[in-house]
Amino acid sequence: MDQSMFGFRIVDQLQKIDKDIQKNELKYHQRRVLVSKEFTFDAAHHLHCYEGKCKNLHGHTYKVILGVSGFTDELGLVIDFADLKKIWKEEIEIFLDHRYLNETLPKMNTTAENMVVWIYEKLQVALADSYPNTRVEFIRLFETPTSYAEARREWMENE
Repeated sequence: MDQSMFGFRIVDQLQKIDKDIQKNELKYHQRRVLVSKEFTFDAAHHLHCYEGKCKNLHGHTYKVILGVSGFTDELGLVIDFADLKKIWKEEIEIFLDHRYLNETLPKMNTTAENMVVWIYEKLQVALADSYPNTRVEFIRLFETPTSYAEARREWMENE
């Protein structure tokens, strides 16, 4: 059967390390790269000293995007996506998912603006232990599909 007729081809031979490519060729460049991963969580909260609907207990399906940068290692990775997920799950999400945020977060008004800085700080501490050559570039926290707050490294370090 002619594979080209279907717009794809099956690889003839799988590339093999130390035969087709050498270990020292796995790292392609010396540039900083941004790695990003997205998560969702559901949580309840209410705002203090706020006149509007959010003064009442209510919930959101939040979406958070973590942006981390660094230089690639010998394999060409800044951070494994699975490791970023593990940090999120074990260090941050446990305080957020299916929680009453006014109870599980530090004393603060649980606005997206306050929460995004807290997430930034938690990720920064978690990365410092295992990934000292990476840095948090941004955290974007969506409270609704069209409304988000963002913390960026340049703001967190310079202001």
